[in-house]
Formats: sequence, structure tokens, C-alpha cells
Amino acid sequence: MSGSKKHLQSVKVGHYKNTANSETEVMPIPDVVKISMSQHIGAPCKPLVNKGDYVKVGQLIGDTDAFVSAPIHSSVSGTVAKIEEQRSATGGSDVLVVIETDKKQEISEEVVIPKVGDLDGFVKAVRKSGLVGLGGASFPTHIKYNPNNLDEVDTLIVNGAECEPYITSDNRIMIEEAQDILDGMKLIMKYLNLKVGYIGIEENKPEAIAHLNDMIKQQGITNIETFELQSRYPKGAERVMIYEITGKTMDAGVLPAQLGVILSNVTSVAFVGQYFRNGMPLIRKRMTIDGDAVATPKNVYAPIGTLISDVIEFCDGYAAEPRKILMGGPMMGRAIFSDQMPIIKNNNAILAFSKKQSFIPEETPCIRCGRCHLACPFELLPMALSDAYDAGDAQKLSDLDVMQCMECGSCSYVCPARKPLGFTNKLGKALVKEAGIK
Repeated sequence: MSGSKKHLQSVKVGHYKNTANSETEVMPIPDVVKISMSQHIGAPCKPLVNKGDYVKVGQLIGDTDAFVSAPIHSSVSGTVAKIEEQRSATGGSDVLVVIETDKKQEISEEVVIPKVGDLDGFVKAVRKSGLVGLGGASFPTHIKYNPNNLDEVDTLIVNGAECEPYITSDNRIMIEEAQDILDGMKLIMKYLNLKVGYIGIEENKPEAIAHLNDMIKQQGITNIETFELQSRYPKGAERVMIYEITGKTMDAGVLPAQLGVILSNVTSVAFVGQYFRNGMPLIRKRMTIDGDAVATPKNVYAPIGTLISDVIEFCDGYAAEPRKILMGGPMMGRAIFSDQMPIIKNNNAILAFSKKQSFIPEETPCIRCGRCHLACPFELLPMALSDAYDAGDAQKLSDLDVMQCMECGSCSYVCPARKPLGFTNKLGKALVKEAGIK
């Protein structure tokens, strides 16, 4: 299915999909993993193991009774060396279960293929798997698959756009594990009683599009089809993709289900297909490792909890001193302060850049060119928002709809003055929330 005729505003960013044709390589089990208890939006899990305990692959090692949460499982077999705290990428503190691996990869007796017969059983099984949004949001998936207005939902949209530069891990899963994607879609559509499913893919992934189309045709699937998107940023954003495919406008604070849609990342959906086939919970992650500071860029399958330094070493180490390391892409990814941090569930890329490539030009005065406004998918006025933030005017920020900003960074990308407009909007949204303005 071709894209719609109307499009939200977008920008043309360099793709740098250097690893698009690089088959995923499975990383050896490291000597040590550090599994974070904070791998989802919501309340962190509490460790269910203690120092000295022997754990197996797929064993439950962290959970909580909080509604917005997802359990955490061991990605390796070995002995719990300690429970420690570490500064997180967001500035908070993470609790880590440190496991010294024995490389045997003994499978836990808890790993069983789920047997379900209705929506309630399906949702419980998805929660038990530990699945969260694997496109970056890390929202517990079982909540997404059980909306209050399910009777009004009829469409599944699978997000395979992967519009961020460098990242190709979703592209690889569409090529390498397409059957899991289709199986996952069938399960979701069956238990949620959805009529139609779309796989949204940017046009710069012709192999993935052709492969999925061939499989859909060969298997005679009539209620699932691919939807080809423009190869522009940020077509993979939730609100943008829903508009592109359905024509429905989604304001900030509105859930996709309120528009009759369940939207899930392609890797999340593929995992559903895998989990209901083998019963193994979410214990490893496919990621793109790239950037000019990486010696050999690759797509890698690594156990969750693997230190970033070990993943880089698997890619033949650093080619240059890394001056900036990102979890995620260069547009919306998060900069981290150390490669001694562990891989978590929603990591889809680790990018390491040298001083040359990470250099940020000095900020200069705004020339009122309006490019930031023209780049914004929601036609906001980023420079006016910046002025309101500098003035500490929360009401003005609210009046200018700062809460509609999805922090895609398009405004910062096109700004000739190199102003951090996207980040300023993030701070502006926090100011509005602190002021209690609704």
C-alpha cells in the first residue's frame, strides 16, 4: 500500500544506514552482566535474588506489584555476585543485579510455552514475558494490548519505519525474522479482535518491504499489508505514523487506542511471535553498533545486561577516542557518560562518535528564518517557545502548545544558529508541569 497523499511536515536527514546489509551477529556470553531493575516506564522492579544465588536463563529475577511495570529475567546462567546501585543515563539511580556467568546457559524451569485461550490469558502471558516497547519508549506492552475501549479498536499498526539515522536493527529483523512479525501480528489481532494490520516501513528499506510482501502473498494473508512511508524524519514517530496511515490526528496526551489503533514496534511484535513459540522471556536485544569511533559497525544480538564496553569490544573496539556515546539514534537518543553502563531492553542502537563527528558548532543569534517552524510536524513555533522559556513564562509556553512537542529534534536539526530548540522545549514542558497548568 502506498503512502497517503497528505503528509505532516518532516525533514530530510542523512540516513547513514551503514549496517543495512550487515546480518545480525550473536555476541558470545560475557563474563559479567549487570541487569538493571529499571527497564521500563513506571515503577522499578525489586530484586528477587540475593548475593550467592545461582540463576538460570529466563529465570525471574525482578518484579513489582505496580500497575505500570514489567518483570525482569536473567539473560544468563551463573552466580549473583552482588546487588549494586549505579547512576543512570537520566541522572537517577539504578539497582543492578550483577551476575558472574558460567557460560553454560542453563535454561530455567520457569521457561514454558504459554497456553492461552482468551484476551485475559494473552495479556497475562505478555506481561509474564517482560515485554516493553522496544522502539525506545519502554512502555509495558501488556497494558498497551488491553485498552479500556477495546471494542472501539480495529487496527494494528506495526512500526517498522526506523527513521533515525544509523539504526538498522529493525530493518534486519524484517529481513531475518519476518515470520515472527507476521505470527506476532496474527496473535495480537486474534486476541484483540482487530480487523486489519499495517506494517509501516520507510521506502529506503526495499528489501524488507519486498520480503514481507512476498511472505504475505505466499501465505494468503488478506488482512495484513505493508504501508510504504516517505523516507523522511520523523515518519516513525507514533503520532506521525498514525496520521500517515489512517489520516487521524492525534494530539499530545491522546492514546492510539482512542483513535481505534494499537501501535507497536516491529521488534516488539516479532518478540510476541517468538515468545508464543518458545516461551523464552525478553533476555536479549538486537542493536545497531555504529559511529565513526567504532572499529567495525555491526548489528549485534547481545544478552540484556551486557556492558556497552563489551559490546564495543565485540565490534573490534574503538577506532578513535569516543567523545560522545548515545543510546539510540542521533536525533532522539540519550547521551551517556560511560561505556560501563549495561544494555537494557529498549536499546536499539549504541552509537559512538569521535571528537570530529560529535563537534557542535557555537550557538549564534536567531535570524528569524522560520526554518524551525517549517520543520515541525505539528507547526509549533520553536523560537517563540524558546523565548518564553528564557523568560520563565509557563503560561506563554502553554498558550504556544509546548505540550504538543514530541521532542523529535527536527527544529534543532534545521536551525542555522545551532540553537538546542528541541531540548529547550523539553525543559519548557517541565516548567508547564511544575506550574500546574493544564
